[in-house]
Order: sequence, then C-alpha cells, then structure tokens
Amino acid sequence: MKNILAIGNSFSEDATRYLHQMAEAVGIETKVVNLFIGGCPLERHWQNIETKEAAYQYQLNGKATERMISIDEALREEEWDYIVTQQASHDSGWMDTYEPFLGLILEHIRTYTGQHAPQAEILLQETWAYEIDSSHANFMRYHRNQEEMYARLKKCYSAMAEKYHLRLIPSGDIIQKARQQEPFRVSEGGISLCRDGFHMSIPYGRYLLACVWMKTLLSVRALENPYVPETGEGEEAADEILLKRIRQIVDGEME
Repeated sequence: MKNILAIGNSFSEDATRYLHQMAEAVGIETKVVNLFIGGCPLERHWQNIETKEAAYQYQLNGKATERMISIDEALREEEWDYIVTQQASHDSGWMDTYEPFLGLILEHIRTYTGQHAPQAEILLQETWAYEIDSSHANFMRYHRNQEEMYARLKKCYSAMAEKYHLRLIPSGDIIQKARQQEPFRVSEGGISLCRDGFHMSIPYGRYLLACVWMKTLLSVRALENPYVPETGEGEEAADEILLKRIRQIVDGEME
C-alpha cells in the first residue's frame, strides 16, 4: 500500500485524477488524497497551516468529496509515503513568490513526518506552462509566451528542489517535450494537451500526468500499464492510439 498526499490546487487535481486507477491496473494498492483549493499558492498553504483552517476539499482517489479538511488533519490521517506540493501556476515563474512560504511549509511537514511518518518523502510537482493561445489573465505576466513561462518556472522549481534536496515530479518538462512532438504541436494545428488553455485536457493531459507520477513515485513504465481512463458524462472517450503515443513519449523522455 502506498499513501500519496498532494497539497495543491487544480493542477494537482489534474495530476491525481487517474493515479489511483492507473496504479490499480498494475496491481499496486494506493490511497491518493488531493487537498484542493482552486489556484492556491504556497503563501496561502502556509497561512492555512498557521490558522489550521479546514479550507481544503478532500479529494480521494481522483474523486471529489464533500469533506473539508485542514493540512494538519490530512497529515495525521495516514503514514504517508509521499507528500507533494507545488506553487500556483500563475506564480510558478516568479522566484520571490516561493519564499519564505515553501521553507516554512517543508519545515512544518518534516517536523510532523519525522515523528509520525519517517518513511515519507516530500516532493515538488513542477507545474506547466500555459497553452500558446491561453486566455488566462495571468499569462500576460509571461508576455503570453509559453516558452518564457516554461523557462521561468523550470528555473524556479529547479532552484527550490536543489535548495531543499527534493525530487521533482517533472510534469512541466514532459508536457513541454510532448508539445514538440506529433500529434501535440498546437502551432501546426495539433492536439492541445490543455482543455481551457491551462488545465490539462480530459482524458489525455490528465493521463500523461498520471504516467509521469507513476514513473516518478512507483517506478512503473507507461508502456507497461494497461489502464484506459474512464470517461464521465460529456467527456471524450479515450482513443487508444493517442494513449499509446502518450505512453511512448513519457517513457522516451523519462528513461
């Protein structure tokens, strides 16, 4: 059994939507919890730790629930194997938004896990740049340039991971590399991995993220995984050819 906790926002919601089911498909039992506040930056995560506010929607194994929970309640719930956090996407490329909040969050988590879950590993998920034609209001902070946004966020995440000796889940890297390959070259009329210019598409973008997390956390190659995403009402059914292409890209870029 692997217990995975994400302290995040809608980008960690995208990443954890299929993770439990994908692990189950290869016989790995998991409990995957995402603490969700839309657009939540590191500064607010720290404020919520200080106030102990039950401000997060509790998402279990990719499904939203009506439960509201605090970070400390979530930490106490399990002996977590992996605890993942991240910066909000709009702040991801601005170094001065990370500190002192990330350092304070990590110190708080490490104090708890040192006593109650010494096996826990803390990681950062590297978030991703917006689509080239994104209408997100904060895209102007990066001159509406995907490459600029990606370069800035990569520099920030790499610096923070090195500073605090953390592994990165390289979601932003793999998404950016996939965007340079067929059939995901949007500038040439290809398929976007985003559904709205910044969140990952359903099912393909979220599927790619699950593959990246599986490889990073559980050492499972994407091409060895038979999972096909379930689709809800109004959602596009998965095309096996596209799923296979995503698996090839993830394994090719992460090996």
